[in-house]
Amino acid sequence: MNTSSESFLLALSQISPAMLALAGGAFAALILLLIVLVARSGQLRREQAEMASFRAAEADARMAELLKIQAEMQGRMSTMAEVFGSRQSELNQAINQRLDGMSQRVSTTISEQTKSTHENLQRLQERLAVIDAAQNNIQTLAKDVVGLQAILSNKQTRGAFGQSRMETIVADGLPIGAYAFQQTLSNGSRPDCTIRMPNGAAPLVIDAKFPLEAWNAIRDAGGPDGAKVASQQFRRDMETHIRDIAEKYLIQGETQDTAFMFVPSESIFAEIHENFEVIVQKAHRSRIVIVSPSLLMLSIQVIQAVLKDQRMQAQAHVIQGEVANLMDDLGRLDERVRKLQGHFAMAQKDVDMIVTSADKLNKRGAKIEALEFEAGDNSKATAARDNDAAPKSVDSRSGLLKLRVVDDE
Repeated sequence: MNTSSESFLLALSQISPAMLALAGGAFAALILLLIVLVARSGQLRREQAEMASFRAAEADARMAELLKIQAEMQGRMSTMAEVFGSRQSELNQAINQRLDGMSQRVSTTISEQTKSTHENLQRLQERLAVIDAAQNNIQTLAKDVVGLQAILSNKQTRGAFGQSRMETIVADGLPIGAYAFQQTLSNGSRPDCTIRMPNGAAPLVIDAKFPLEAWNAIRDAGGPDGAKVASQQFRRDMETHIRDIAEKYLIQGETQDTAFMFVPSESIFAEIHENFEVIVQKAHRSRIVIVSPSLLMLSIQVIQAVLKDQRMQAQAHVIQGEVANLMDDLGRLDERVRKLQGHFAMAQKDVDMIVTSADKLNKRGAKIEALEFEAGDNSKATAARDNDAAPKSVDSRSGLLKLRVVDDE
């Protein structure tokens, strides 16, 4: 240590004064600089401390504000929680009510649909029952058709069927006694029906025997050749039947010059007039009229009208007598009505005269009332004089007024 001090002192002794002065100045400057730096560092520390305290105060203020905001937020959150809770309860209540209503409507709809389904099933069962009954009727009708086919396949039963239909039409359209079935003529023949004509004319003959076998042969023909042969046979049978009717039933002076041949089917009647014109012309020449059920019904209605007209002509004198009596009654009624009209006219005249008298009385009463109103302005003396005057005269200061009551009739 001593050696070092000595070395340092020796070194200092060797340095010149100028150098020492310069070193001292530098050292002083360095010290001054250190002092300045220390002062500045202290000021900087004070500023930093102030800044830190300001920032701490600002942070405290912000923290307080944040705490305040947090408290407000907590209050708002609690309020919102309460509002949300109440809204949630209301929403739950509304949802529950709607769910209850929906469940009630759904249950009502399901019950109505169930009821409607039961009603539809019941109606369906009723319709099925009706269909079953209709099916039974169809089966019965099929059996009846089979029976009808069996009837029509037999000649005797077929004739009875056509005659039965003809008899039904005649019996429904004409009164009893205007027709006869199976009546024997002078030549021994027995037509199916005879209709008595009015005014003592000869009866009209109706034949119901129709050759249906040949017609069925046409329907059952397998080809054109078979149909042609069956048509020829049908034409021959029809011509034979027309000739038989003309020979048996058209008797001069006993029956009409025209007879009806009844065809028990509208379709067969139409086919005959469409495809067998030769048969129709031959029937017309033989004075045989081919009639269908509708034409026979129309003819029966015409005959019924003719019979009704005959009965009216037979009772014409009775009708004339009744009309004469009716006219006498009508004349008496007219006379009595005219007398009653005269009485009404006289009564109306009397009523008009009474109304006229009433109008006059009303007018005179109004005039009297007006005079009494004017007399009210006079003095009491004038009123006293008016009371003492005659009933039919009125005195006033302006003059003497006399009123007379005139009875107008």
